Amino acid sequence: MIKAVIFDFDGTIIDTETPWFDIYRTVLKEDYHFDLTLEEFVKIVGTTNGSLFDLIDQTLDEPMDRLHFKEKTHEHYLKIKDDLPLRDGFLDTLHRIQDNGLKLAIASSSRREWIVGFLDKYNLTEYFPIIRSAEDVEEVKPNPALYIKTIEALGIEPDEAIAVEDSVNGSLAAIRAGINCLIIPNDVTKSLTFHENAKLIQSYAEFDCDQYLNKDTWTAKLMEQS
Repeated sequence: MIKAVIFDFDGTIIDTETPWFDIYRTVLKEDYHFDLTLEEFVKIVGTTNGSLFDLIDQTLDEPMDRLHFKEKTHEHYLKIKDDLPLRDGFLDTLHRIQDNGLKLAIASSSRREWIVGFLDKYNLTEYFPIIRSAEDVEEVKPNPALYIKTIEALGIEPDEAIAVEDSVNGSLAAIRAGINCLIIPNDVTKSLTFHENAKLIQSYAEFDCDQYLNKDTWTAKLMEQS
């Protein structure tokens, strides 16, 4: 029996990834004459920026000022942050999951303050009594620690939960934790190839509660790939 749904945050509840890509690309071009491609950016979606910065440093005469870059991109983001909407169909899906009596949680590589700020803005805080974020683990996704800690807080077994993700790094973290994973990609991640043990749908409109909240659905999926 499926007892809980664990949502990733960035890119899954709100598509923060697309504007981040645009901002990163603009600042890197202006300050470092570096042309960031989508293929390079998606490698860090769902995890930290260190590997991207290491790649950029290899093309520069001197290492980039990471603190300055972080501050400048954050300034850009603050200008658009309040205009970012929930992903289409998310709220309706959330209500249908709640109507089915399932527990809800968030497992995100972002910092808690960032997550809670958006939840408060959209009056979603009460839906997610359990939040595990970057502060709660030594390593974020694709390390499974975030999901393991979330499962522990929920008091259930890994196969009694579904993780809803948008990225490769996030889905790997869920699968490594033994959790069923449903991918709903956004414009940045929709061209990626995901793990074969994850299920992929294109939008929240395709989230069929009768199907995906049924443990038999996931058991059948594993049997097909065994």
